[in-house]
Amino acid sequence: MVQAIHTSIEGRARYKVNELYRSPSLKKYLERSLSKQAGITYVSANPLTSNILVNYNRDKNHKQIGSLIEKILLHYHEKSESFQPEKLGTSKKSFNKIIDNAEEQKIQKWHLMTANSVVDVLNTSKISGLSSESAAENLSKYGPNVLAQAATRSDLSILIDQFKSLPVALLGVAAGISILTGGVIDAVVIIGVVGLNAVIGYATESQSEKIIHSLKSQEQTSTWVIRDGKQIEIPTENVVLGDILFLKPGSYVAADARLIEADNLSSDESALTGESIPVTKITASLIGEDIPLGDRLNMIYKGTLITGGQGLAAVVSTAKFTEMGKIQQMVGEATAIQTPLARQLDEVGSQLVLIGMGICGLVFAMGVLRGYGLVQMLKSSISLAVAAVPEGLPTIATTTLALGIRDMRKNNVLVRSLSAVEALGSVQTICMDKTGTLTENKMSVVEIYAKTKHIRVSDGKFIADEENINPYTCDELLKLIHVSVLCNESQVSLEGDGEYIVTGSATENALIYMAISAGVDVIELRQKYPLLQTNLRSENRNIMSTIHQTPDRHQLVAVKGNPAEVVQICQKWMRDGQVVPLTEEDRQAIAIENDRMAGKALRVLGVAYSYIDETKNGNNYESDLIWLGLVGMADPIRKGAKELIGDFHEAGIDTVMITGDQSPTAYAIAKELELNRYPQLEILDSTNLNNLTPEALIALSDKVDVFARISPSNKLQIVQALQAAGKVVAMTGDGINDAPALKAAQVGVAMGKSGTDVAREVADIVLEDDRLETMMIAVSRGRTIYNNIRKSVHFLLATNLSEIIVMTTATALGLGEPLNAIQLLWLNLVTDIFPGLSLAMEAPEPEVLSQPPRNPDEPIIKNSDFGRIAFESATLSLSTLAAYGYAILRYGIGPQASTVAFISLTSGQLLHTISCRSEKHSIFSQEKLPNNPYLNAAIVGSFGIQLLAITIPPLRSLLKITPLNIVDGAVITGSALLPLLVNEITKYYTFLEKDELPDIKAQTNTDKLFVSESAR
Repeated sequence: MVQAIHTSIEGRARYKVNELYRSPSLKKYLERSLSKQAGITYVSANPLTSNILVNYNRDKNHKQIGSLIEKILLHYHEKSESFQPEKLGTSKKSFNKIIDNAEEQKIQKWHLMTANSVVDVLNTSKISGLSSESAAENLSKYGPNVLAQAATRSDLSILIDQFKSLPVALLGVAAGISILTGGVIDAVVIIGVVGLNAVIGYATESQSEKIIHSLKSQEQTSTWVIRDGKQIEIPTENVVLGDILFLKPGSYVAADARLIEADNLSSDESALTGESIPVTKITASLIGEDIPLGDRLNMIYKGTLITGGQGLAAVVSTAKFTEMGKIQQMVGEATAIQTPLARQLDEVGSQLVLIGMGICGLVFAMGVLRGYGLVQMLKSSISLAVAAVPEGLPTIATTTLALGIRDMRKNNVLVRSLSAVEALGSVQTICMDKTGTLTENKMSVVEIYAKTKHIRVSDGKFIADEENINPYTCDELLKLIHVSVLCNESQVSLEGDGEYIVTGSATENALIYMAISAGVDVIELRQKYPLLQTNLRSENRNIMSTIHQTPDRHQLVAVKGNPAEVVQICQKWMRDGQVVPLTEEDRQAIAIENDRMAGKALRVLGVAYSYIDETKNGNNYESDLIWLGLVGMADPIRKGAKELIGDFHEAGIDTVMITGDQSPTAYAIAKELELNRYPQLEILDSTNLNNLTPEALIALSDKVDVFARISPSNKLQIVQALQAAGKVVAMTGDGINDAPALKAAQVGVAMGKSGTDVAREVADIVLEDDRLETMMIAVSRGRTIYNNIRKSVHFLLATNLSEIIVMTTATALGLGEPLNAIQLLWLNLVTDIFPGLSLAMEAPEPEVLSQPPRNPDEPIIKNSDFGRIAFESATLSLSTLAAYGYAILRYGIGPQASTVAFISLTSGQLLHTISCRSEKHSIFSQEKLPNNPYLNAAIVGSFGIQLLAITIPPLRSLLKITPLNIVDGAVITGSALLPLLVNEITKYYTFLEKDELPDIKAQTNTDKLFVSESAR
């Protein structure tokens, strides 16, 4: 969609193009296509703001230009989709098969070979590249440069997944038998409940899948290469082995390649290696074995971004043989682990299936021995088996999790599957990728050393000795800022709304933003001091200098670079506004400060300047400079990240940082975040990690706070080691390198804005706005959901067990059938789903985030719960049997007695919902629970449905209900209220006794803590 946003100036218009966001290829395509159109004089597209500025002749209007942009966009999408398998008439499965059948490519240590040797091995040429014939031959031999498409869940597979459980299978069998024995209505009720569960699950999961797929970014579709001695632009999928890539800033690398020329070339490899700082590239061959991916400075990799300079590189791997392709293969090999709730609900369901089959057989045998009819007993037995498997359980669990997904979506958290919400609530360890997750993945100036002062830079403020400094009152600081702007290749433009748009390398962008925060008009400053000459750094010279014309017809030399090299060419420095000689003691003090800042994992630059006359001969301008100071930059920690780590620790969740950065950088970030759980921060480097046995890694995994210099395969190892140690693991990340670990973790969390498509595809949860703080909302919601589902399961088991006890006891004693088959199904339908669902919507308990996560091996219903469930079921059953006994004495065995038993048990079960609201709080407790309007509505509504069954003749006839008198009503009321009062009174006194011993419990926990600490 193209939206005109500024059209007030004739001949000039600005448009918003949503597809332009983060798409350098679309930027180039729009600029190139529009520039060719008659009447258009200037075009500038910005992929960061999604805006495009167009200047045009006055014979055109902004509507015509907007229509033209829409046509160009349409053509661009047709072009970019031309290689989709659907467009080629090939299914995704067949398309992936073509890629899988491609001939194996040579795996060599290209980084250890010289550039000329690589060119010779690949039969290519640095000057002319491949010939068209050789390129076509390689394309046919090795296949297209495209990764196999990730398998996505189809609508059909999502729907089928809703029926994959033993309880649903048993209900299906019960429905089938009911149809065969003439119980069509029974079957309809059973199938209706199963279908309701499936519809809720399918609707929720399919909607989440669609939203997550909509986040896919537009990939670069074309690449510049040298073929037949010419620079040409070809589709990225047609890049082959031996192609010579032409590299320039802003372009994504199409394939893995060995550099053969590098002119000040740098690339952002954070998506692949996790290294946040752009890497300066070289062409020389490397020496050594097992050189980590991030240290192979003469290689570039598919999917990384060129941030500065230019160069040429020979393609050595394409498609699945690239490093990105290998990661995708690891993603395919990684297996997702079933979440605790899913596993436990499966276990409960399987156990109830066995119980149901046993009860079915027992009651059927007893009935036949008592002389009841075979068909009658078969119906009753099936009904009892259905009663043993609460039909409401899957619906309640599914709906509760679906409501959790809805709440998460309000907080910009997209959840792919229902179980992922619950799983976050049981997470014990959270592994966090540093770059782009804990940090912002962009450089910022954080510290300046000038005027012998340490100046901290934070939120646009310059702070020294706890006082704010105005740069315009400090000559040294202002001069340092000005020189940082002038000796800088970043491009700066000003939007109509006053917002600066800065494009360039991360380091130079940071210097520009520092100046903007200081109040410097960057554009005006550059106009005041026009650029005359630029001297870029090289492999053996880590200094950049620029020469500028000054208003008084002198020339200003602005210099920045490696502090040790810059200070060596300085003879003076600024101190208190005066230029004074730079002594040896001053140099040593600067060196000490440089080491101090570097020790804090900062990227440090030295800044200096000088003035020269236009008549000065020679090119050695980089001498006799005036030293200004040191500038320290870092990838800043995301706002709120430190507080979030504290919240995780308070919630009993261990935090682990995994990064591709060097150990000193990782250590500094971890210390700032206060990542350590114990006084000593434990850090493990990948060089040590690779020497560990799997057993040793499992033993160490839950003791390490930081893993540094980690590769994608290492991340997967770490997650699997933590899982082997019995931990429920969540993994957060945004890069390609995080994908295997994201998939293997019980909960994978990816970033929606800054994240890569690969990471989002395998993640269970996507943070749409990249705010990591929303994870605490998810944790809270997950824990509450689990607690509430426990309450619902407790309620369902207690009430359904009461039905079994009533039926089994009456059959064993020869008292007839208190409830017929249709009454049992009606009872389950009325008292299971809505009251149980209302329990699952209880408000979170205040201490939900101050308690440790539960043990994943702990069953959803603990052994200690069974005694309580049995007691509650017994009170409900005895009270119902007492009412049934009264009715038998008065009316005899028959419909009237069954009616009294049916309504007594229904009413008792509905009131029992109140007892199940809390395991600790009784209706007699002083501390009242918060109001639950859903519970009130469920109880009143269910009583209303029961009243309809008594008053509406067709329903009364279906359920075989007879009229009741006042005495019957009083008996039913007493039978329903008695279990509620007994259960609440016993609960009150049970927990009153437990609360009298807090000091003993606290002492026990303290003793355990001391034992644990001493054991460490």
